[in-house]
Amino acid sequence: MGTYSTSDFKKGLKVQIDGDPYLIIECNFVKPGKGNALYKCKLRNLLRNTQLERTYKGGDTLESADVTEIQAQFLYKQGDKFFFMDNISYEQYELTAEQVDDAWKYLKEGMVCSMMLFNDNPISVTPPNHVVLKIEYCEPSVRGNTATGLSKPVKVETGAEMICPAFVEIGEYIKVDTRTAEYIERVKEPV
Repeated sequence: MGTYSTSDFKKGLKVQIDGDPYLIIECNFVKPGKGNALYKCKLRNLLRNTQLERTYKGGDTLESADVTEIQAQFLYKQGDKFFFMDNISYEQYELTAEQVDDAWKYLKEGMVCSMMLFNDNPISVTPPNHVVLKIEYCEPSVRGNTATGLSKPVKVETGAEMICPAFVEIGEYIKVDTRTAEYIERVKEPV
């Protein structure tokens, strides 16, 4: 396994601290008046999703984390377990509801997602940036409210609830940004 020197530190780097994988989410170089240069880093634990701040002196090293990203297809959900398949090796992975986190709101059978593996074990999944979902339930629209900025809660086919403009109806399809959970637009039925 490789190591990274402080000169290699940058946002997005995946390192290992005390056996856990971390992602550097912020790294600032500080040169005090005298003495060694310092690197103030904010790191996010990829297993527990917690953050920590550490300061490293110039010349310090960190071990690289054995983290890889693959494309995996969502197969199905059973209880609080989610099942995915690697599109290349056809290996199947099982993630808990805690590992999937809020991504469940956008998962549809057959959808290809980005999965992060640590030591060949799945730790998280990220759906595509934009998904098309069918509206299963919402309150009926009131005539004349189409041009105003009114919104209403809707329930989509995955079971998630989100806020959409007041003019959307049951059975319509909407495009949603999975990074912000925001409605983008109405779309025609996907093929």
